[in-house]
Amino acid sequence: REDVKVRDIVLGQGACTDSRWAYQFHLPGTFAPISSYKMLSTCMAQAEHLGLSHLCHVGNLLSSDCFYGDHEGVPEGLDSTYAWKKMGVMALEMEAAALYMNAARAGKRALGLFTISDHIYRAEELTSEQRQNSFVQMITIALDTAANMANL
Repeated sequence: REDVKVRDIVLGQGACTDSRWAYQFHLPGTFAPISSYKMLSTCMAQAEHLGLSHLCHVGNLLSSDCFYGDHEGVPEGLDSTYAWKKMGVMALEMEAAALYMNAARAGKRALGLFTISDHIYRAEELTSEQRQNSFVQMITIALDTAANMANL
């Protein structure tokens, strides 16, 4: 999404995917991978408690097998990421859909938290050193959420 910026934090409420991961579960239809609402609400409460909720976006992700695909030079409208963008998907990553499906199958809770490191529609990206040193806010929210979930 255009309003999601580099260094913002994304909480994946749901995860679309172009992967065939769900086929292993032999479902007769399409499974919609979603996060644990309890984890999501606890996580947002932690972000608010830490004064970081202004950096957080909650919504749908795209878990893609082609995260590092060749998007350069493809006109808007022809790039598959544009079609996902039109459907309200706010960020691209690689694991959340499988994580949510595995958690559902095991009867467990799951939530994907991500710090935006690259913007595919603008020439913005973090260096490896910036990635190493600037994800502290997301990690703090995640650890506080885990500690609070352990107390529930």
